[in-house]
Amino acid sequence: MNNVSIRPATAEDVPTILGFITDLAIYERAEHEVVADETLLIRTLFGDHPYAEALIAEYRSESIGFALYFFSYSTWQGRPGLYLEDLYVMPKHRKRGAGKALFGSLARIAVDRGCGRFEWSVLDWNQPAIDFYEQAGAEAQREWIKYRLSGESLRDVAAKESNRDNHLPGGADG
Repeated sequence: MNNVSIRPATAEDVPTILGFITDLAIYERAEHEVVADETLLIRTLFGDHPYAEALIAEYRSESIGFALYFFSYSTWQGRPGLYLEDLYVMPKHRKRGAGKALFGSLARIAVDRGCGRFEWSVLDWNQPAIDFYEQAGAEAQREWIKYRLSGESLRDVAAKESNRDNHLPGGADG
C-alpha cells in the first residue's frame, strides 16, 4: 500500500497550494509569471463564485501534491469537460503513486459529473509528463493550436469591445 490519499482542497490549504503553484512555475521556468497570492486563491477557489477546484495528495498526513481543475463545455458533445490546469507532486515524493492517484481521481470526477472529455496542456519539453500521460492512454491533440490573450493585449481587446453598446453578464454592465 502506498499510503497516498487524495482529498478535496479547503481554504486552509491555500498557503500550501500557493507553494505548489510557485514550485511548479519554477520547474516550468516561469516563476516570474506567478501573480497569484493567497487572497486571490481564497476568493477564486473558495469564494461565493468559485472558478476552479483543487485536490490535495497526502502522504503520511503531509501535503505532497495537488491538482487544480475547472469545467469547460463542449458544444459538439453538449456536455461539460474537465480541464486540468495544474498537477504537481513534490520531487522527493514522486514515484509514490501520488500523480497517478490525482490523475485517477480527476478522471473519476469527470465520469461522475458526466463530462465528455478530460483535457490539459503540457509543455513540449516536459518529457516526464508526456510519458506519464501517454502511459495512461492519453493522446496528444496535435491538430489544435493553443492561443492566449493576456495582459495588455487582453485589455486592448476588451477596451475596443467596451466602446460598443453591449451589456454582457459579469462585467461593469452586468
